Amino acid sequence: MKIDFDKARDYGIRSNALPLLLSLGLALYGCATNPDVKKPNISLSPSYLHGDKFPNSGPAIDQRWWQQFGDKQLARLVERAAVANHDIRIAVERARQARAGAGATESRLFPSVNLIAAQSENRTGLPAMVKQSMPDTRATRVGVDVAWEIDLFGGARAAANAAEKDAAAAKLGIAGAQLIVASEVARQYYIWHGARQRLNILEALLQTQRDTERLTRSRNREGMASGFDVAKAAGETMSLEASLPQLRTLMAVTESRIAVLTGSSASTLVPELHGEDEFRWISTQAPFSGQPADLLRRRPDILAAEQRLSAESSRLVEAKANRFPKLFLSALFGQQALTLNDTLSLSASRYSNVAGTFVLPILNAGRIKAGIEAQSAREQQVLLSYEQTILNAVEDVENSLAVLTGEQQRVESQTAAAKENKKALEHARSLFREGQIDLLQLLDVQRALLATELSLTESNAQRAVGYVQLYKALGGGWQALPPPANTPIATNSSSGVKQ
Repeated sequence: MKIDFDKARDYGIRSNALPLLLSLGLALYGCATNPDVKKPNISLSPSYLHGDKFPNSGPAIDQRWWQQFGDKQLARLVERAAVANHDIRIAVERARQARAGAGATESRLFPSVNLIAAQSENRTGLPAMVKQSMPDTRATRVGVDVAWEIDLFGGARAAANAAEKDAAAAKLGIAGAQLIVASEVARQYYIWHGARQRLNILEALLQTQRDTERLTRSRNREGMASGFDVAKAAGETMSLEASLPQLRTLMAVTESRIAVLTGSSASTLVPELHGEDEFRWISTQAPFSGQPADLLRRRPDILAAEQRLSAESSRLVEAKANRFPKLFLSALFGQQALTLNDTLSLSASRYSNVAGTFVLPILNAGRIKAGIEAQSAREQQVLLSYEQTILNAVEDVENSLAVLTGEQQRVESQTAAAKENKKALEHARSLFREGQIDLLQLLDVQRALLATELSLTESNAQRAVGYVQLYKALGGGWQALPPPANTPIATNSSSGVKQ
């Protein structure tokens, strides 16, 4: 059904027709219903299965955990990456795009107004006598065009809500990218230092093994060692030499990764890795892990998944609104001037066209129903993805706790072993000075100590990485990271998510 108010004077409707229709629209506006957002069907335990080895209280999760490690070089790298990393900056642009899309979708709720100006000219080559009845014309029109879809049943409002939630999810994507990048920088940093320390120990161990091989060959010439002993010593020397290039490669690769993560070229050195400051392994206390339910309020990927679910629920409301009537209002007001045969100019006159269109779907071959069914399935997919994100988050924390527990025990055992081997080395040196053992036996004890220190260094590196993975899994720290370089305002402080 269409109500046409063309030729308003014939119907006795003056220029107040548009205000009347706008008043009707405002009266009907606001009938949008809030979406019924589904809740994840997941039962979370009150505590972590592998959290019994950790303190009941500790450093706050959301503090700058990269500073709690007491390493200024690491802190500089993490904060520089949060600003300059390209993955984070791409996430900022995605959020900006989503925000613009939300603004465009929300514009459906308001009338659109256009200024129209047109000029037309119609000329013929007919004789002047004929032009008396069929004149040449030149018309000029200037007017204002107004169009508005009244959101009777909340479809447009639901679409705007969905776009708003998408924008919120995209903004949380910035936080997620920052958390991932910060933890990856820290992980690569400790891998690099672990490789460097292992390389130093291996070089010392290799020198000890070369001394052992040289003494073994000397004893073989004196008939005090067999060819088997020589071959064994030489094989151990070559085995250690073969381990060095692998560690040098690991250092080069991790430095390149850190450079790219911090927004630099892989062809440039990372100054924080080559400073004169003495490096020390993490000695901080493990953070209080809290409860699995805390992840729902802390991890940006879970918060973003929640926003996406809310967006799809709003889109389901939009799809259902297509079953109901729609009301469109339009109006055109202006003035026109008309000239006939370039001689007769008529005075400017007003013109108007006001129309209201009422559209009720009757028969559409099941298109609307299919759209509702498709969107319902889409909502269910996002709900399942939301649940999976929660389960994966809990799994990340459990795995991190288990790994960190094991590495902590390993570090304690390796530290005790290194302490005992140091005592053995001191005793061996005393015996060597007294002539009770020869140099070859002393070198064996030195080699055992270096091997233990090598294992301890590897354990320290794994434990440090375990700390980083735990903080990442718990979702802490992204609130304190500096904003990316291409965002005009602080992303974290305006995320709209309460912690």
